[in-house]
Amino acid sequence: MTILIRPAEPTDYEPLGEITARAYLNDGLLAFGDEDDWYFQELKDVAKRAESAEVLVATANDRILGGVTYVPSPGPMADLARPGEAEIRMLAVAHEARGRGVGQALVRACVDRAAATGHDLVLCTQPTMHAAHRLYERLGFTRAPERDWKPIPGNDFTLLTYELTL
Repeated sequence: MTILIRPAEPTDYEPLGEITARAYLNDGLLAFGDEDDWYFQELKDVAKRAESAEVLVATANDRILGGVTYVPSPGPMADLARPGEAEIRMLAVAHEARGRGVGQALVRACVDRAAATGHDLVLCTQPTMHAAHRLYERLGFTRAPERDWKPIPGNDFTLLTYELTL
């Protein structure tokens, strides 16, 4: 299977939003665990993300397999990025495409974009996302526990931070 990574087009927004939201929901990665979760709706809103970040899609045979939001610098879509850093957000791969290198291709595309601008790269991930952790570490990311954070005030839910110095 040949995977093509390209910028998302408006016609990709709805299917990519569905893939992203379903991936997080089906993997139990939403804080409240259902479609009423505020983050479920956020994950579906690709058009909103595309206004202030670069949304990339992975395709094969004209079928969307997954996507990622690349945040080129601190700004409205950044959770972690500091000056001189870019950020990876909302990486998701369709269930049927997992294990085929789609996630790796999407992360590599973000690494290439960051390297081209001289930025380091950061991302946050949930503690239970072990396959993603292995992918990030394989690509040279290292844990930055001093940057871990709690996105929901008053909740013990913590996101783990990884960084890649380029």
